[in-house]
Formats: sequence, C-alpha cells, structure tokens
Amino acid sequence: MTDIQNSPNRLPWPPIIYLAAIAISIALGLLFPLPWISAPLSDILFAAGWLLVAAMVALDFSAMRTMARAKTTIMPNRASEHLVTTGAFSFTRNPIYLGNTLLMIGVGLITGIVWFLPLAIAAAFATQKLAIEREERHLEARFGKRYRDYAKRVRRWI
Repeated sequence: MTDIQNSPNRLPWPPIIYLAAIAISIALGLLFPLPWISAPLSDILFAAGWLLVAAMVALDFSAMRTMARAKTTIMPNRASEHLVTTGAFSFTRNPIYLGNTLLMIGVGLITGIVWFLPLAIAAAFATQKLAIEREERHLEARFGKRYRDYAKRVRRWI
C-alpha cells in the first residue's frame, strides 16, 4: 500500500485547526473587540447562532453515528476502512468539518465576538488544504471508482 492509502495525514489537523481558531477568536475578542450589531438585529443573530449550534450538534451526531455503524474511524489521521455515503454524508462529504465551521459561526453570533466569523472561514480553508484534499486522495486510492462516483454526486461542503 502507498503512504496515502495507509493514512491521509500524520497529524489530526482538523481538531487542531478549529481549536486554534477558537482560541485566537477569544483572544482577539478580549484584546481587540470589534463593534457588534445592536438590538433588535443582535437578538435575531443570537437566536440564529443557537440554531447553528443545534444544527452542528445534529450534524456531528449523525455523522459520528453513521461512521460508527460503518465500523470506520472518525480520526482524520487514520485510514478509512469503509466508504461512508449515507446519513449526513449523503449531502456533504465533510459533515463534521461543516459542523465545526457552523459551531464557530454560531458561537460568534451568540457571543457577539466578531472574530469568530472570519476565523471560521479561515479554519475551513485551512482544513480543506491540510486535511480534506489529502483525505480525498486517500479515499480515491482506497476506494477508486466508488469514491469518484460519490464525489461527483455529493459536494465537498454543501
């Protein structure tokens, strides 16, 4: 087996990236707070933030449950044993990373810490470059045409 077939990454980049983005957002929010929208729009954004957090919980739970049922790893630095295409994976190839991004945006809307919003986008971009693209090569190397057909049907994010 080639190296990419054995493991998509040496490090579990996504949790590292998102935790760093959250920590940086909080630090910047404390050190350099940006102005936030006033009521009543801030109240609507607060509610929307909670909806995004709820969506993230549902998305992550669905994805993790689907992966457990398929008996494949959730760890982004370990080889996939099975190609998962059902559940949340039927409408996004990366439901957990999408959930992490929604969580950051939701927390930003709830707390009014504006830094969460651009850093959520930066974290998603870094995750795509450091993890997703390698994971896609890993899945193609392991599952071939089945993965390519799946990738044609289902978008990377949404």
